[in-house]
Amino acid sequence: MNGIDPVVLATGNDWRAIEAGAHAYAARNGRYTALSTWAITSTGYLKGEIELPMAVGIIGGATKAHPAAQAALELINVGSAGELAEVIASVDLAQNLADLRALADEGIQKGHMRLHARTVAITAGASPEQVSQIAQKMIEHGAINAETVRHFLKAQKPKSKFRCVIKHSVLIALFIPANNTCLSLRTRT
Repeated sequence: MNGIDPVVLATGNDWRAIEAGAHAYAARNGRYTALSTWAITSTGYLKGEIELPMAVGIIGGATKAHPAAQAALELINVGSAGELAEVIASVDLAQNLADLRALADEGIQKGHMRLHARTVAITAGASPEQVSQIAQKMIEHGAINAETVRHFLKAQKPKSKFRCVIKHSVLIALFIPANNTCLSLRTRT
C-alpha cells in the first residue's frame, strides 16, 4: 500500500476506503495473503501482478474541487478512472519491486536504518555534502540520533571565534574562522 496511498491521496480519492478494501480483500479467504505476486516468465522476464478492489475516480468530489488533485491528474495524464487505477497499481508494483530488491540485497531493516540515519543527519543540521558520511558513522557506532550528529559535526568544525554586538536595532556579527579570514554580516532585527 506504500505505492497506492500517495497516488490515491494526491488525486483526491478516498485513501481510507482503498486501504480498507485492500485489507479486507487480502483476508477474503480467512487468512491474510499478499495482494501481489511475482514470477519469472518463460522468456526470463520478471512479471508482477497485483489484484485488489479499487474504486477511484477522476470526475467529481475532491478530484474536481481541489486544485492539487486536478494538477496531479493532469500530471499523470489519465483519461478514465480505469487508467488511473492502472497507474496506481503500477506505482505499487514498482514499490513492491523496490521491496524485493531490498530483501534480496541488504534487507529491509538495514535499508530503512540507512534511510533513517540520513534523515536524522539532515534534520540535525548536516550539510548535503556531510549527510552520507555522518549517516555511515552513526550506523557504525550504533547510535542514530541528533546528539550523535551534533557530536560528529562539532568534531568536523574548525575552531573559531564568534562575537555578536547589537547596536541601534542592527545586528553586527563578526565571524573569524580558523584560517583568520574575517567576515561580517549585517542584518536588521
